[in-house]
Amino acid sequence: MRLLPKSLMGQTLLAAAGALLVAQAISATLLYQAAQDRREAALINAAAFQLVTGGTRAPRLGRDGLRRGGPRLGGEGPRADSRGDRIPRRTMRKLRFTETEQSPVASDESRDPAREQRLSDFLTAQGINVGEVAVTIRPLLQDDDWGAAARRSPRLLERAQNSHGLLVAGLRREGSELWQVVRLPIPKRDGMGLGAITLQTLVLFVVLLGLLYLMLRRITGPLADLRGRTEAFSVTGAASEPLPVRGPQDVAGLTSAHNAMEARITAMLDEKDVMLGAIGHDLKTPLAALRVRIESVADEKQRTKMSDTIEDITRTLDEILDLARIGRNDTPAEHAELSALATSIVEEFEDTGKDVTLTDTVRAVAPVHLTWLKRGLRNLIANAVRYARAARVSVKRDGTDIVLVVEDDGPGIPADEINAMLEPFSRGEASRNRATGGAGLGLTIARAVAEQHGGSLVLSNRLEDGRVLGLRAEIRLPAG
Repeated sequence: MRLLPKSLMGQTLLAAAGALLVAQAISATLLYQAAQDRREAALINAAAFQLVTGGTRAPRLGRDGLRRGGPRLGGEGPRADSRGDRIPRRTMRKLRFTETEQSPVASDESRDPAREQRLSDFLTAQGINVGEVAVTIRPLLQDDDWGAAARRSPRLLERAQNSHGLLVAGLRREGSELWQVVRLPIPKRDGMGLGAITLQTLVLFVVLLGLLYLMLRRITGPLADLRGRTEAFSVTGAASEPLPVRGPQDVAGLTSAHNAMEARITAMLDEKDVMLGAIGHDLKTPLAALRVRIESVADEKQRTKMSDTIEDITRTLDEILDLARIGRNDTPAEHAELSALATSIVEEFEDTGKDVTLTDTVRAVAPVHLTWLKRGLRNLIANAVRYARAARVSVKRDGTDIVLVVEDDGPGIPADEINAMLEPFSRGEASRNRATGGAGLGLTIARAVAEQHGGSLVLSNRLEDGRVLGLRAEIRLPAG
């Protein structure tokens, strides 16, 4: 998913935050369920207490469902509201406890079997001979007695508005036709528990993620340095100062191993350059002497053949040495305008009578090694001229890439051979005649040049209705 962070630190922090959030959600659910169970138990206990005592005294329920200090539920004894009116003791007792011959649950009301069973079990445990228990929950103001009292008393009206309903519980003892009925306002739930859990979660997030961030910085900092160093070394292959060894033991060991590997690779590359330089010198010296000796050959045709062969060997040797040197350039890249670079290369071919034209171009500036990029583009144009006798060159933008395009109207390359053509000494023409096929290093050098700049060389056939119209070669370079 695009919204997910890509870095190690981001993904680790996200995973930790997600795990903490899930754990807190589970904890909050369990705490909420426990509070609900306590609230329910307190409500059933209060109802049973009044049924046993006949409504004379009862503990007072708080918002969390637990019993509070003081003997009154709903205010036993005279109470004065904010305007000074008093609620008689007998009125409050009647609101709380009554006896009737009819079931307290109306025919159009639904009963609560779960609460009925819990209340029945509790009363039985207290030695009450239970004949029948009926429990329902109704809106407080819809109860005849509580509704009438609330309309007369602002205090009771306010209490009714702050309640979660009215628990109506009736008990008919064995052998009796009389129902004992209690009515208990159910207080609203207290939101302090949720606020405490939210505050706890925020504190845990700050502490845990803060510590985790500091720990990850010790890991990702050296890893970021190591990645940058590896990317730079893969482009230049040049030796530099070893990376400082820091961070946890595992990361520090990785940095040390990288420093040792880089030193070893640098030494091998240096040895390779020395070896290739010696080979080039040792081969070019006898070739130069041989070129002098063939001047004494009387047959001009034979002398020309021998001279061309020596020239082919020399050029092939130069290309091999160039391929080995690509990427081993210590000089920094310089910003260049690539459409001007392409124009200068096209003019070179036009001056020699080659059919090379410049088509669509856009102004594009990028940091490049001019000598090598010119060499790569020349190789693509020369390849197109060799096989198709003409080439079209353009400079385009494709997203964040700058693309140097060389197209021709030649036979193209079989699709299953395109990748093989980028390997050294692979050619589309079987002979070793440089006039028709070259040494097979042109595309390899062009690919190495593109990769030296952090880009790529892409070959593809131009198709129309399944028919090959020619070859399209692209050097794709990052704009930055």
